[in-house]
Amino acid sequence: MSESFVRTAVLADEEPLAVLDRRTWSTLHAVTPRPQPPYDRFFDDRHRPEDLLVAEIAGRLAGYIRLVPPTPLPCNAHVRQIQGLAVDTWARGRGVARTLLDAACARALDEGARRVTLRVLGHNAPARRLYEAAGFSVEGVLPEEFLLEGKYVDDVMMGKMLV
Repeated sequence: MSESFVRTAVLADEEPLAVLDRRTWSTLHAVTPRPQPPYDRFFDDRHRPEDLLVAEIAGRLAGYIRLVPPTPLPCNAHVRQIQGLAVDTWARGRGVARTLLDAACARALDEGARRVTLRVLGHNAPARRLYEAAGFSVEGVLPEEFLLEGKYVDDVMMGKMLV
């Protein structure tokens, strides 16, 4: 992805991120209902700009990844969790998701984390392949955890050691 770069999100990214999030919504990765107007704010107390890395291609927002501590517990401070990854449709197939994953792992390591975890829906084969190619492995499965559009879907927990 030589034509792009990754940076920390800023407040001015809120509307473009919200639009991207709505445009890429799918039961392939979302367990919440499709967003409907009036839309919630993209940033709030639990979703802060500093928790997101965004990728830009030629100055255009191409995607984001959200990386946060999984809990506020000191005994869990060595772990970061990916809680959202989206790439705009026009930017797919250009290495954006992998670049964001790599940047998130590098940031986690810089913050002193030893591992990164994430959850992915079992039927989301493209995302699972991406995570596996980036060094994540399945650490647990919650069978039929979600009922989406009349089908039961597994919740797959994956993780990667950084050190």
